Amino acid sequence: MACNASLSHRVPISLASLCNFSLSPLLRTKITSFTSSLNFSFNPTIVRSRSLVAGSFSWDDVFRISQAEDAVDDSLDFQRYFERISACNRGSEMQSEFLPFVIEGRIVGYIHNGFADHLRKFNDVFVFGEDNSYSSHCRGYVTLHPLLGSPEDRTGAVGDVIRCLGERLIPGIRNELYPVKSSFDMPVFFSLERAAAPYFGIKPHGITCKENLLKECEEEAGIPRSISSGYVFLLSYLIRAVPVGAVSYMDIDGYRYKRDVLFCYDLKLPDGFIPKNQDGEVESFKLISVIHVANIIRRTQFFKANCALVIIDFLFRHGYISPEDRDYLQLLQSLRNGDCS
Repeated sequence: MACNASLSHRVPISLASLCNFSLSPLLRTKITSFTSSLNFSFNPTIVRSRSLVAGSFSWDDVFRISQAEDAVDDSLDFQRYFERISACNRGSEMQSEFLPFVIEGRIVGYIHNGFADHLRKFNDVFVFGEDNSYSSHCRGYVTLHPLLGSPEDRTGAVGDVIRCLGERLIPGIRNELYPVKSSFDMPVFFSLERAAAPYFGIKPHGITCKENLLKECEEEAGIPRSISSGYVFLLSYLIRAVPVGAVSYMDIDGYRYKRDVLFCYDLKLPDGFIPKNQDGEVESFKLISVIHVANIIRRTQFFKANCALVIIDFLFRHGYISPEDRDYLQLLQSLRNGDCS
């Protein structure tokens, strides 16, 4: 799940974490936009463009495209927003290929039939049920052996399986564990290697949204806790990150099933504050007006796909997209295509 911050008259920085996902060369303005996901990690976003290769697509190109008056037919604007959202919601037609992953009678994730075949040989860890009591899409489900009764036992046994499968099937193993839950406020059933999370279709959960926001503000943008946590008063105005909602999406890519929820926060930064990345995971910050940011979302693929969702949500909340616009409700609803639990 994740967190965001505010764009008012100019757009801020959009720090997006995506359940084992990546953050971007974000935009920044007086008001800052943050996204943090259930795995609560911020990473840099990949720069992409339909017409320019990433290596040659500079901020100058971004400014030029965002300001060009005739770059797009206004009647197509919403369609381009829908395209950005669709980029995060692929593969719904493949849901029937995934088996529910069930712990203590609760669905914690989804496992592709092809990946499940690799788990069948570990019958002292994984057990396969044959009925369709957990899904109308497919017959069967996956659970853990009943002798694995404690979170510690489950973590160790599943971890051994992940190590046996190795990098060939699960690239990027980093010995970083995520707690596995059935929903945001439920207890932890066991912990799973971060790189394996999409292959088990789980929502990674970690520290609280608030604590993650404070940590990532410092690491990604050099924003001190005195600002992000609300300890500073300027002209009688309390500066702090304010929770403003969430967006969600469901993305299926091969054996990987991502069910991400991004919690959004608005943070108004003091005049003159310049974000500075501290951990090397953000390429740069730029001050750009909200209107130009909206144009960038419509006209390019400069932002990572899930960063675009957070920015579109900001445009709704601050009136840049209004009920008078055609397809308003459909676009609003599409920001929450995933399972918000």
